Amino acid sequence: MDQDVLQKVQSNPKFAELVHKKTSLGWTLSVIMLVIYYGFIALLAFSPKTLGTPLAPGMITTLGIPIGVLIILSAFLLTGIYVAKANNEFDALNKQVVEDAQQ
Repeated sequence: MDQDVLQKVQSNPKFAELVHKKTSLGWTLSVIMLVIYYGFIALLAFSPKTLGTPLAPGMITTLGIPIGVLIILSAFLLTGIYVAKANNEFDALNKQVVEDAQQ
């Protein structure tokens, strides 16, 4: 990449906005996932009987199974949120930065 183009991109306020938004969203979603995951691990460590409780009397399936499924689904949901933002807001900002740099 030409140094002049690189300088234009780095000095563009839209580029700074793009970096800030991507970083903020990435950290926010990461923290949410870590809280969910480590919350599950903490529950398992400090109250294992809770996860071993049957969903209903006489059932084999325990509370841990649907909670585990919800953890996996939350990862898909958080990934979907990031992809949606990336495909809409971030791509539009990226396109503006590229157009500004080419002028």
